[in-house]
Amino acid sequence: MHAKKSPSSSGLTRRALLGAAAAGTGLAVLPGAALAQANFPSKPITLMVPFAPGGIADITARAVAEAMGKTLGQTIVIDNRPSAGSIVATQAVAKAQPDGHTLLLMSNANAVSEGLFKKLPYDITKDVVPVTTLGFFDLVLAVDANSRFKSLKDLVAYAKANPGKLTIGTIAIGSTQHLSAELFKTRAGIDALVVPYKASPAVLTALRSGEIDVAFEILGPTLPQITGGAVRALAVTSSRRNATLPDVPTVQEAGVPQYDVASWNALAAPAGTPKAVIDKLNAAAREAVASPAVQQRMKELGMRGQTGTPAEQQALLASEIKRWREVITAAKIQPE
Repeated sequence: MHAKKSPSSSGLTRRALLGAAAAGTGLAVLPGAALAQANFPSKPITLMVPFAPGGIADITARAVAEAMGKTLGQTIVIDNRPSAGSIVATQAVAKAQPDGHTLLLMSNANAVSEGLFKKLPYDITKDVVPVTTLGFFDLVLAVDANSRFKSLKDLVAYAKANPGKLTIGTIAIGSTQHLSAELFKTRAGIDALVVPYKASPAVLTALRSGEIDVAFEILGPTLPQITGGAVRALAVTSSRRNATLPDVPTVQEAGVPQYDVASWNALAAPAGTPKAVIDKLNAAAREAVASPAVQQRMKELGMRGQTGTPAEQQALLASEIKRWREVITAAKIQPE
């Protein structure tokens, strides 16, 4: 006699078979995903740059991309998508396939945008993930070569003795240069007029014509004017002296406490990009930035090459969002 199979045992058998089939399917998928990560990159990588061609960010991106491409064995194509607040490029990357083949050149503009706009079409802290910083670049406080201000201490003393008379030139409201000038006013304890212009050349023209007393500008575009003797650097904005201008003090050294501003560039990828891919991109970026060719290019731009871990970049972004949001509020700039 054969024992009868109960309905329950039959159900268990079917469930076991289905479970085994599902497990088999999973085993088939996992090696495929692992293989895709191991073979990364399997096609050219697109690096979205939120700025126009020819600027410091674009030049940096191209130099790093060329070196990284050699390490990774695939071309990295630059896709320039300039827009206010870096929104267009950032949104495109946030929505891209999270496989490491679409990257963002992130910058402090992304941090500033968090305070300048009421609503963004993405969450910069959740929809993209950091890879590494690439470099930091100073701003410079510059005066005309014939200016009466021979040092930053002279300039601050004049501003304190003559409230509202010192004029500071920067590019557009909400730019890093503009917000750095507003922060300088607060830290230095002065009342000065910040005058925004459309572009860097206009700021430097105004400086040389005597229309403004001092300019806050990215060091790179100002270097030719400084080395040519047309304008004079009073101080650089970060916490350390710039290797290109070793004799120029920092703002802190010149007597303004707790002032440390540096613009920066970094790499980011869509959220969900596998850690193995992020690690591979991080290693390639570190190697690229450390290469003599990229180091030389960055030096020419007045930049300081500096890479790090994704966690360090995430911490930098969070601190910059907080800092610039406070400056925007203090300057009474209404979010758009």
